[in-house]
Amino acid sequence: MISAFTNTWKIPELRDRILFTMAMIVIVRLGVHLPIPGVNMDVIREYLDILKKDNEEGTGGGVGAILNVFSGGGLTSMGLFALGIMPYISASIMMQLLSAVVPKLARLKKEDGGQQKINQWTRFVTIAIAAVQGFFLAKSLENPESNPLLTGIGRAIANTGQDLVPAFASGGGAGFVAQTVLIIIAGTLFLMWIGDQITERGIGNGVSLIISVNIISALPGVIVQIWDNFVVERSSPFSPLLIVFMVVLFLFVIAAVIAVTQGQRRIAVQYARRVAGRREMSGGTQYLPLKVNYAGVMPVIFATAILQLPTQLLGQMMPTSKWVGTMSEILSANGPWFYLISGFMIFFFSFFWVATMFQPSEVAENLKRGGGYIPGVRPGKPTSDFLDYTMTRLTFAGALFLTLIFMMPFFIGIMLGLGANNLVTSFFGGTSLLILVGVLLDMMRQIETHLLQRQYDGFLRKGKIKGRQQRQISGAQASSASIVYLWVTLAVIVLVAVVAIISQ
Repeated sequence: MISAFTNTWKIPELRDRILFTMAMIVIVRLGVHLPIPGVNMDVIREYLDILKKDNEEGTGGGVGAILNVFSGGGLTSMGLFALGIMPYISASIMMQLLSAVVPKLARLKKEDGGQQKINQWTRFVTIAIAAVQGFFLAKSLENPESNPLLTGIGRAIANTGQDLVPAFASGGGAGFVAQTVLIIIAGTLFLMWIGDQITERGIGNGVSLIISVNIISALPGVIVQIWDNFVVERSSPFSPLLIVFMVVLFLFVIAAVIAVTQGQRRIAVQYARRVAGRREMSGGTQYLPLKVNYAGVMPVIFATAILQLPTQLLGQMMPTSKWVGTMSEILSANGPWFYLISGFMIFFFSFFWVATMFQPSEVAENLKRGGGYIPGVRPGKPTSDFLDYTMTRLTFAGALFLTLIFMMPFFIGIMLGLGANNLVTSFFGGTSLLILVGVLLDMMRQIETHLLQRQYDGFLRKGKIKGRQQRQISGAQASSASIVYLWVTLAVIVLVAVVAIISQ
């Protein structure tokens, strides 16, 4: 495997794609830490210090946690990419569901150029979602303590004795809200454009890679927290053994996620000898792969969003209501009721997603038209029933797996005494780990494809890495000169930032 990583730099095209992807990642991380104009950064810095001291920066559950994960901490630091790529993800999920249930969109998707129109509509929906979320985010800064996404910021305001947004105190709040909404929309669209550029000229799926990089950005904080809890403080003589146990458990969970993510039931499909135009195609046996975890991470996102979004909206509209506060405490991301109810919803949405996206009757009809049949099963409705029965059993295993992975941070946090919604435990399961595994597998598959095309060895001596999507790299990579100019520009920006920090 080490030789495979070395060989990636021997292929000019692959090297240029990797350097271009790394440059785009640097730009994304710079945008996360650039503050929104008008926000008092002294208060934000004090707030981040409080989060580090209290170890409250968790990503285990809840919409606030998902938004913070997808933005790479931009939400708590009030950066230009405060919402991250989440509005585009929400719009894509919405349009994908509508394309499956609305007949007009389903027909449009099958037409030539139909997918391009749907992608364009997705961008318009992204702008609308970013505008709404940006407006609520800007208005919540007027009374930030009532915002569940900024829990504890009141202590930072009291410690500094300053307002989070001075414009609200001086009566210029309307201008700040309008400015913030425009900045949030521009930041989301810029991230969407960067994702498209990475997909076209870099390595991997751009949008998914941006999310993965934002998740990995929390890893240094996890290492520091583990060092402080188990080495510096060392409250128990078994602390070194706990570190070893965490490393072994982490590797085991990753191996299990990879196994289930790539697990599939291969159904044999027999094709008879047939004539297509002037070509005579010989018969043979092919395989129809049915994935165990067909729904991916979508059920987790659906469940946490539906469970937490109403309580957060009610908390914004009725901050003094007692029953709203009671409901928010019961459904808190740290509580057992949140994980219990979310587990049932994840199980349900796994079947819902498969029932919406996987159409066995359509697959059976396509096999019949192509002259293929499943041995021992008659074409037509019997084939559809067989695929539906098989997919239902696979979905049960995949739904059970997703539920266990989602609840794992809760149980590990309690077992290690770190809390149910801790930053450390988030890397032992939940949304973060599922996204990371899928994205990295897809990226390694693309790199391996390049290596095999140039007669190099891949990452594995036997077999090939299977990503989430069997998609070949398309689009011309950026030229070597443009990549050099890009990296020089980034180096100048970083140098200016370092000089500015030292001068202060």
